[in-house]
Amino acid sequence: MDISLLFSMTDRVSGLAGPSAMHPESWRLGARVETWARGRGLVLGDPDTSPLGRARCERLAARVFPTAELGAVELFARWLTWALALDDALDHPPLAVSGSGVHALYDDLTRAMRRGHARPGARPLEAALVELWAETSADMSREWRRRFMLQLEAHRDGCAEESVNRRIRHVPAEAEFGPLRRRACGPFLYHLAEPVLGVELPPRLLRTPRWKTLADSVADAVAWSNDLASHDLEADRGDVHDLPAVLAAAHGLDAPRAAALVADRIADRLEDAWTAARRLPDMLDRLELTVAQRAAAAQVVKVLLDTPRAHLDWLAESGRYQPGTGPEPHRLDALASLR
Repeated sequence: MDISLLFSMTDRVSGLAGPSAMHPESWRLGARVETWARGRGLVLGDPDTSPLGRARCERLAARVFPTAELGAVELFARWLTWALALDDALDHPPLAVSGSGVHALYDDLTRAMRRGHARPGARPLEAALVELWAETSADMSREWRRRFMLQLEAHRDGCAEESVNRRIRHVPAEAEFGPLRRRACGPFLYHLAEPVLGVELPPRLLRTPRWKTLADSVADAVAWSNDLASHDLEADRGDVHDLPAVLAAAHGLDAPRAAALVADRIADRLEDAWTAARRLPDMLDRLELTVAQRAAAAQVVKVLLDTPRAHLDWLAESGRYQPGTGPEPHRLDALASLR
């Protein structure tokens, strides 16, 4: 499978029609994020020899936030780098087949966040997370911090469930896959739009069905687009936690037909997102939000609606899902801090 199928959707999905904008200082961003990732031990050796090194997270950050302050965009790019480093650890043994291992790793991570410092000798994932959390949460409310922690727990639970599925060789049913994939695909990342933009959304807005439809639809479209890009690599290692594999198993489809069906599902979810967004103004009136709250909501909605196309353009320029040019360096040992 290749992502050309996704670009063929741009004629029929209005939200994907035009290329995403790019932050004017993206070139500076790349150097800064690479220096940070190397300094924290997340990227080792030649970047071109590892999926994380080839990912170019700064390009995605620069496309999602093309007009934000550079330091804030860099913070988001660092979070993306950390999230992909965590993803690499969770997708490979021993964590890939150990739900208890996933919970143990997350216990260490969240305890470090609450303490405000990593343990002596902590490995890169823990130390980098403490640094990111301190910088991100400093100006955010207790309610936002609680919400973010809940999303980390949702991610933990989704990844642990995937690990169990791999161990018992269970292919998720179509009905259960959507919510599972949403939990396992970094749901906490979407809540970073607020600190990047310097705003905070009122809790009563986030609890409304319309906002949930918007947020979930965007998350699904991004996750399923990623599934198309990563399917071949995941199939090579026997992983079935992507939508093409799930639909192929559920409907007896070959790879091309499964991919085409995934594209249809993405188009449907993007239409759901835009429909929900168009209906938001009436809901904002009913909630009697302040002018500042309405402005914050408008900024975050724009980021959400722009993200699927930004992610698509990033997939085209990232090397994360392509074979490396040489031997891969030693993978980040996320479990070393548990020994």
